[in-house]
Amino acid sequence: MPESTDVTTPSRLPSGGFERAGVGAVRWSTGGVAWLRLGAWFAAFAVVAPIVSVAVSAWLGAGTALGTWAHLAETVLAETLLNTLVLCLGVGGGVAALGVGSAWLITRYEFPGRSVFEWALVLPLAMPAYVAAYTYTDALQYVGPVQTWLRHTFGWTRADYWFPEVRSLGGAVAMFVLVLYPYVYMLARTAFLERAGGLLEVARSMGLSPWQGFVRVSLPLARPAIAAGVALALMEALADYGTVSYFAVQTFTTGIYRAWFSLGDRAAAAQLALVLLAFVGLVLAAERSLRGRARFDDASLRRSGSSRVDVHGLRAGLATAGCALPLVLGFVLPAGLLLRMAWVEGDAQFGERFLILARHSVTLAGATALLAVALALLIGYAARVHRGRGMRWVHRASGLGYALPGSVIAVGVLIPVTRIDHILAAVAREVGGVEVGLLLTGTIAALVYACLVRYLSAAVQTVDAGLARITPQMDQAARSLGHSPAQTLVRVHLPLLRGSLLTAALLVFIDVMKELPATLVMRPFNFDTLATQTFVLASDERLAEASTAALAIVAVGLVPMVLLCRQIARGQRVSVT
Repeated sequence: MPESTDVTTPSRLPSGGFERAGVGAVRWSTGGVAWLRLGAWFAAFAVVAPIVSVAVSAWLGAGTALGTWAHLAETVLAETLLNTLVLCLGVGGGVAALGVGSAWLITRYEFPGRSVFEWALVLPLAMPAYVAAYTYTDALQYVGPVQTWLRHTFGWTRADYWFPEVRSLGGAVAMFVLVLYPYVYMLARTAFLERAGGLLEVARSMGLSPWQGFVRVSLPLARPAIAAGVALALMEALADYGTVSYFAVQTFTTGIYRAWFSLGDRAAAAQLALVLLAFVGLVLAAERSLRGRARFDDASLRRSGSSRVDVHGLRAGLATAGCALPLVLGFVLPAGLLLRMAWVEGDAQFGERFLILARHSVTLAGATALLAVALALLIGYAARVHRGRGMRWVHRASGLGYALPGSVIAVGVLIPVTRIDHILAAVAREVGGVEVGLLLTGTIAALVYACLVRYLSAAVQTVDAGLARITPQMDQAARSLGHSPAQTLVRVHLPLLRGSLLTAALLVFIDVMKELPATLVMRPFNFDTLATQTFVLASDERLAEASTAALAIVAVGLVPMVLLCRQIARGQRVSVT
């Protein structure tokens, strides 16, 4: 639009009910966006409600849960606290070491296989930690192929050698590190490429060695990205139930499940959920502290990937091994073991039972994905049209769910929902003389809601990225043509957002397919999914029968990884040219 039309004085056009909100920003009048604001506020309330429910239940049950807390204090509470701390420290240090190390090798050195490792190093994200735990347990246990080979090859007996116990706290830390380090790798790689390239050459000209340049230049510049990656990995580890439960490691997630089902104390479960939330809050606070207020802009000193140093001989071999090791251990080996179990030993569950499980998983994931995309579009469009402080709060609140472990959300949803079910059943019995059963907890409605709260953030961020690519001038053009907010959304934004909406739906769909804690707690009777079936069979040491379901989960998880790999490769080609 011409420069003369950008004025700060609000103007009103009767045809569309729009207001001009300054240079480059357009919004509709209050009446025109009322439905958007109302819907966005409702979505934010839906995300925050489980947290409020947990807090209220913990407060109201403070007295009744004393017996359970006394029992936990005498038995597993101290162990739970210690294990959770060790888990955080071990996973945080491990993912930082693997992620930063591999990112540094990829960005600074040229060695055989580097172009493949650049995108392949993100593949372990497709492998759920609990699936990796099952495969490694089968491979490394006493009767597994590794120890059996050692005994047959060297003639050893059980007393002749020591072998680490995979089903332990250390084993759980190793599983999380191997599948979660890509969070740090992706963010650190981007930071090294965008911030440190030219400055490293400056540091080298000042006499700093490559190691000194890494420690004094690259690492401080990448610190915010590394902290963010470590925080994401820690939140995933704290939210996990399948791995720690299978390895018999007491954490707050297993404690919540035990208090709810074994002890039947919902107040204690809510209180444990609050403690787990406190740990998540500490992780986020630590991430903000490490990130600080760092802001860097070295655009004038950026270099393309062509500034990498060529290495040969032993150094090249070490670099290749350093990148190959986490990839092989985090994805190639577990996937190969799953294929072997499914092909050689067979899966007795494969057939009609598998199709039923797949249908359940697809139904749950599909319903959640559709609702998540609809709410994300509502929130994103409301934030675009109405740029007030309230909308900023709504936008932040919609992203809280991803920081909440699935077990916490399950407790926060089940407590009020079960009470509503009991009230509805009592009313139906008194008024109509009929038994309606559990209307909410007896169906997947409550489970869909819990998954929606958990993964809405992924959809919101993807839709926001798509909306950011649509210029405000297009809204202004729609306004000048007399379009209402709804008409502009349908005729202008939706056609341009098709790719972003599909991506958002895909991400949520895949996350729900892998979801275990909330599904395990909240699934209706006789409603198993691929994830719960894998967990149940593996817990019964029926790993071969769990292999097909586990492979299906991994295969679905590969879809976004392939897309991400293509994006990484495309970005690298652009940077080189």
